[in-house]
This record gives sequence, C-alpha cells and structure tokens, in this order.
Amino acid sequence: MNGTVTASWPLLVAVLGVLVLATGLVAGLGRLGLTRQVVTASVRAAVQLTAVSVIIVAVLRSAGLTAAFVVIMYVIASLTAARRMTRDRSGGWAGLAIAAGVLPVLGLLLGTGLVATRPVAVLPIAGILIGGAMTASGLGGRRALDDLRQRRGEYEARLALGFPGRVARRDVVRPAAAQALLPAIDQTRTVGLVTLPGAFVGVLLGGASPVQAGVTQLLVLIGLLAIETIAVLVVIELVAAGLIRPGAGRDEPARPRQEPTGRWRRARTTASRWRGGAAGSWRHGRTAGRTGSRTVRRRRGGGGLP
Repeated sequence: MNGTVTASWPLLVAVLGVLVLATGLVAGLGRLGLTRQVVTASVRAAVQLTAVSVIIVAVLRSAGLTAAFVVIMYVIASLTAARRMTRDRSGGWAGLAIAAGVLPVLGLLLGTGLVATRPVAVLPIAGILIGGAMTASGLGGRRALDDLRQRRGEYEARLALGFPGRVARRDVVRPAAAQALLPAIDQTRTVGLVTLPGAFVGVLLGGASPVQAGVTQLLVLIGLLAIETIAVLVVIELVAAGLIRPGAGRDEPARPRQEPTGRWRRARTTASRWRGGAAGSWRHGRTAGRTGSRTVRRRRGGGGLP
C-alpha cells in the first residue's frame, strides 16, 4: 500500500478493529451512552468510504455526476443536522441554514477562480464546506433548543416584560448556539502549530508546493469560519421564529399570555379595580351584617359570648 499509510490489508483491518473495539469499550465503561453510536459510525464510515472509493473515479470524469454527488452530500448533511437538532419534522429547516452558508462562499471561491471548476477540485472543497456547515448547524440547533428548555424562566420573564416571542427566544438561545463556532475558531487559531489539516496534507501529497498547500488550507479554514457563522446565525433565527421546535421528549417553554397594551390594558385595569372594589364592598357589607346580628343577639339575651 503506497502513500502515508504503509501496511498490508490484513494488518490494517486488524488495527482498525482493535481501535473501534477499544473506543466502544472505553465509552461503555465510562457510561457515556455512546457505545452503539461509536461502533455504528465506524462501520458506516468503512462501508461508505469503500463505496466512494469505487465510484469516485467515475464521478470525477463528469461535471454532471460531480454536481449530482454534491447535491447528495448536501441532502445527507441536511438530514444528519436535522436529526441532531430535534426529533420533530421542523428539523428539516437545517437544510436552509446549510445552504445559506455554503452557497455564497462556494460561489465566491469558484467565481473568482481561486478554486478551479474542475470536478477533482470542486468535489473535495464542497464536501469540506458542507461538512462544516452540517456540524455547526446541528450542534448550534441542539444547544439552542436545550437552552430554551433549561432557561424557561428567563424566557417567560422576557415575555412578561413585553418582549415579542421571537426576541425573547433569540436572547435566550443566542449565547449557547454561538458556542458551536468555538471548534472552528480554535482550529483556525492553532493551524500549523498544533495540527496540519487535511486540505494542506492532501495538496502537499498531490505534488504541490508547501506554499500552494498553505494557501489552499487558508481558503478552506476562512471559508469554514464564514460558512459556520452564517449557518449558526440562520439556525438562531429559525429557532427564534419557532420554525425549529423540540421533538418528543423535549419540552418547549410554553408561551405565557402577553399582557395587553394601550387602551386595552387600561380597560382591563379599570375592570379589575371595579371587580376588586365590588368584591370588597360585598365582603365588607357581609362582615358588617354579621357583626350587627351578633350585637342584637347580645342585647336581647343580656350578654353572651362575643
């Protein structure tokens, strides 16, 4: 086997199997609840990469097949982000967040010629950008919905103060959703010092100079930052608008009835005062009547207990 991995196929399969089993064992011993997901994800990755390795040669020979493959990647990314956010069907709005981030950035890179329009260049760049948008959208949406449930009191307090529902939800979910950008920010800050990302290594192994590899990686990193920022912002707005909602088992803060404003508030206040005054007068009259009756009984009977 040529390239960066130099090993025989049996040894490769054995090492991968040991790593998967070890990861699942550690997750199980730590009671992380992710053992099944770790094993399933590893098996799926092996099957999917094997299939892609077989068909990628045919895909890269045709611009139409490349475009179709990019669309398939987008659909799968949207479904994955939707499932990560919520069990509700409203998670389908994740596709809008991903598209809002990927389309302008990828269009800019292709339109300016910084990324060649050849299938061999478009496919990997598009995959990296779509993957970043998927991760940021799914994580941002999940954190936004969780925070909206956990900070229910703050949400209701804002409604009671007269904030519109959309503004109240946005103020509550924005800090938590924004944390989905931290991995991309940390990766960009430490590139070249801690990690050598895949685009850099791939271009370098493809025969390009280190400068060309660095420029390519810089485009990818800055593009990812832009895409993920846009995607998270769109997710925040979708959650604030109530378009993305919690699914079964995840309660959404109930909307308290907002207080009326203007003349309706004055009318309601006046009516409340009138009802309160009438009730008070009735109670006062009833109490006075009881007191008078006791006084009459004492006078007739010549005393008695008060």
